[in-house]
Amino acid sequence: MTSTRPRQVYEIRPRRDKQGVDLISDALPFGCLWYGEPNAISNAVGFAAFHMNAVIRVYDEADKVIETHEHVGDFREF
Repeated sequence: MTSTRPRQVYEIRPRRDKQGVDLISDALPFGCLWYGEPNAISNAVGFAAFHMNAVIRVYDEADKVIETHEHVGDFREF
């Protein structure tokens, strides 16, 4: 039996202070997480993709979507 869990939407946006990116979602307890290391975008995508049924949008500084990732997990109840 497969469960249909709602999709969580995550946005990865560059910070205005140019110090990394913010991972933003209603699914996060505080609304956003900050990633500042050199591979910040891939780490943020990895965190968001860990959750089943996630849509991840990466934005550039002009507020345009430059990447979209969809992670569809297969959640099964036994």
